[in-house]
Amino acid sequence: MTATGLQTGREARRTLVRAARVVDAAGSTADGWVLIVGDTVHAVGSGPEAPAADQVVDLGDAILTPGFIDLHGHGGATEAYEDDSFAESLAMHRAHGTTRSVLSLVANPLPDLAASLARVRSVMDHDALVLGAHLEGPFLSPHNKGAHNESFLVDPSPSAVSALLESGEDVIRQVTIAPELPGALDAVGRFVAAGVTVAVGHTVGTLDQARAAFDAGATLLTHAFNAMPGLHHRAPGPIGAAVADDRVTLELILDGVHVHPVVADTLFRAAPGRVALITDAMGAAGAADGSYRLGSLDVTVSGGVAHVAGTDTIAGSTLTQDVALRNAVGLAGRTLPEAVAALTSVPAGALGLGDRLGRLAPGYAADLVALSPSLEVQRVWADGRELG
Repeated sequence: MTATGLQTGREARRTLVRAARVVDAAGSTADGWVLIVGDTVHAVGSGPEAPAADQVVDLGDAILTPGFIDLHGHGGATEAYEDDSFAESLAMHRAHGTTRSVLSLVANPLPDLAASLARVRSVMDHDALVLGAHLEGPFLSPHNKGAHNESFLVDPSPSAVSALLESGEDVIRQVTIAPELPGALDAVGRFVAAGVTVAVGHTVGTLDQARAAFDAGATLLTHAFNAMPGLHHRAPGPIGAAVADDRVTLELILDGVHVHPVVADTLFRAAPGRVALITDAMGAAGAADGSYRLGSLDVTVSGGVAHVAGTDTIAGSTLTQDVALRNAVGLAGRTLPEAVAALTSVPAGALGLGDRLGRLAPGYAADLVALSPSLEVQRVWADGRELG
């Protein structure tokens, strides 16, 4: 038997979870087990011998991974995170393995964003699995606005930044900023100083403008390749800046629609250990095709693909993270540990939470997903509690 673990004094309930394989960013272990004490991973190991436990869960031929972390999603189960209630959306994504979520908000007038942030705060007060909010707007380029209402886009002026930092204190986890906008670099510095992760995105900016934002403290690229200049051989743009900068994590929507699998494979190869798989999911995720709203915009979903009504502009996705995992392996050719890392340790690190989320190791939160050999979600635990 091999094992690593923590020493504690008076211990909570001990649960031993066994699986045919235990997989995280460190690799894959056959005949593995994870010992949960309370809400924390206490020990991990392999082989028939294991510590004593109050409960043993034998998952048979299952694969056990850390819980998935979604940096960027707008809703699901017919709900959006701007709605008065979005409990069904959270429950649906959790059933698909997403144990920690950052709730993304589209561009809206500042008072409306403040109201949305207050609702997210009220959910966070009793739900530790919600990590905070992502302001995807309003600091976006009108020339690459995607599915955001251009009327609600504003420059990141000192007053606008102050208003959002005040209304979103301890709630805003991430913000997307187009680096070419007036005041953008100062805004990046202010958000970073406030503990907010800043992403470059929805931009027509150049390589140098993106580099300047990363030097100012931005550390993410919002949905790489989407709503930004492409990777041109003489004008590498934001993608080239992000790939070349080891400080930067690159979000990727791997639904087979937003980015071609060959391009996804290329990105994984170009930025190993820095690609975070996100859903960018909107209300139709986990729901039927039809008519929806994304912020103030009408959206039509057909064949699982969402577009702003009457246009060819993609309006988020209907993706769940378990599907992204299967696509990473089946379409983009990633190894299972690499694909799992893109859903777990990489996003955790991007948020500065890599010391407590995203791994199956002693001291980490007991967030686990049991997958079938074909990578279908079977069971999910978060903070040591089984969900569903």
